[in-house]
Amino acid sequence: MLNIAIVGTGNIAHNHIQSYLQFADRCNIVALVDIYPEKAEKKKQRYGLTAATIYSSHEAMLEAETGVDIVDVCTPPYVHADISINALNAGKHVLCEKPMAASLQECDAMIAAQKKSGKILSIIAQNRFTDAFWRLKKAVDSGELGKICHAQVDSFWWRGHCYYDLWWRGTWEKEGGGCTLNHAVHHIDAIQWMLGFPSEVVAMMTNVAHDNAEVEDLSAAIFRYPGGALTQLTASVVHHGEDQKIVIQGDKARISAPWEVWASVSADNGFPQNARDTEREARLNAVVQATPALTWTLHSGQIDNLLTATERNIPPLIDGVQGKLSLELITAIYKSSITRQVVSLPIRSDDPYYRTGGLLSLAPHFYEKAASVENFSEVGAIPLGKDLDTGVQK
Repeated sequence: MLNIAIVGTGNIAHNHIQSYLQFADRCNIVALVDIYPEKAEKKKQRYGLTAATIYSSHEAMLEAETGVDIVDVCTPPYVHADISINALNAGKHVLCEKPMAASLQECDAMIAAQKKSGKILSIIAQNRFTDAFWRLKKAVDSGELGKICHAQVDSFWWRGHCYYDLWWRGTWEKEGGGCTLNHAVHHIDAIQWMLGFPSEVVAMMTNVAHDNAEVEDLSAAIFRYPGGALTQLTASVVHHGEDQKIVIQGDKARISAPWEVWASVSADNGFPQNARDTEREARLNAVVQATPALTWTLHSGQIDNLLTATERNIPPLIDGVQGKLSLELITAIYKSSITRQVVSLPIRSDDPYYRTGGLLSLAPHFYEKAASVENFSEVGAIPLGKDLDTGVQK
């Protein structure tokens, strides 16, 4: 039986707690930590976590709870690195919510602490544990698309104006960025998982609808890959309906999530024929149909993966190195948007955007926060976007 301590009991903690409770025969939540202990108490009462002790700091928890196996970090991003490193140094496995850290330098420190401790460090990327993305990757890996030419990634979300009234949101210091960092990270992780790491990034960002936030609420980026392919990615919290999708174009066929396949056939003059390459489409459909549905999805899928990795002493699907790759792409988007230049990857460790505090000192303030509330009213598990297998809201 693995003992779990959850640090940070805001809205995302619902998703984590509900997931752990599905594996009650494998783990037990023994500690809840929050700088607002009353929030932790509400979670304890709501979920009947009678075995959980409440702490107001992770340091106090680590000192008292020597039997904790996994520390689950659900705090605002600016303290992800400190809490994760302290937990790893105390000999605990760590699951850390996205984004991994506030800088690439902090990612390096987390990875170094993981290597020194020999424990597991896993970064939340729950969209990898969806049937839509799992099947899309299988189709890409099948080779039936031919040469990858282009990807369209629409990380469309919608958040009301008051979303950024919460004290830590909408600030470069505490949240670390806007929709690019905290929403599109899911799709950025997914596309680099499927297509690999690009060589160049160019981007722009703006704030068009949230004048109570320093950070961006809309960005658009283009990734260029060594083979010449391009990905265009839009990150947004201004899109009503949250119509999220990924479309991947090969020279032989097009696939997408939500799932759709199309394989054009050229006429003698190069225009598309009315007929399509139905045999190739059938092979791609067969790949998807042969990919079994995941037993557990989203946070439950990743937590199942973490528990299995801990029980069997094997690597998790998403480790610190994978978490850093996503943050490096996000950092490149911010650097390109601010400098108005094409950014080459990888980013050098002596680059100011790599170092802790670098982005904070260089980022524009689109607006200043006009309101700051300590906590919103208690809600259940937060919506995590579209189910891309069906196109319906999760």
